[in-house]
Amino acid sequence: MAQDKSSARKAYWRANLGLMGVLLAIWFTVSFGFGILLRPWLDQVSLGGAPLGFWFAQQGSILVFIVLIFYYAWAMNRLEARFAEQLGSDDMTPAAATDAPDQEDAS
Repeated sequence: MAQDKSSARKAYWRANLGLMGVLLAIWFTVSFGFGILLRPWLDQVSLGGAPLGFWFAQQGSILVFIVLIFYYAWAMNRLEARFAEQLGSDDMTPAAATDAPDQEDAS
């Protein structure tokens, strides 16, 4: 039982960190890639009278960041619901993800 809980904790945090990594990569691509690196190429297109590269640097990265925040909240609710039955709410904290023995095992 304790082994199943430990592997479920690790799977939960692996999924959590994977989700954060993907979302941070998307945000980096939009803010740095589109706003700085690809700006000259994107400036060939206009959005609302402003060059698209300028728009991504000023507005797009912020709007994408806000969308990613809402997506993260939605995805984490689904992830927590998926693991809630196996772990319970107390085991979904970073401290619980360590390899320390469970309190039940210590007695």
